[in-house]
Amino acid sequence: MSKKQTIITIYLVIGLLFGLYQWFLGPMAYKGLMYNLGRGLVWPALMFPAFGHAIGAIVIVVLVIVVLVL
Repeated sequence: MSKKQTIITIYLVIGLLFGLYQWFLGPMAYKGLMYNLGRGLVWPALMFPAFGHAIGAIVIVVLVIVVLVL
């Protein structure tokens, strides 16, 4: 197993555990399993709000550049 595969596997396992936790015990327990697993895929943005704001800023900048280029 390469180092890249190991890192991706660890990230996905943490996301799965985070999603299951949210589904059973978290504040979004009233939502469905798939919703919480989707939130689990972006767990760093949910655990660290500043990281989520940084990702949002990067997405906005990329979208503005794409609109200006096209």
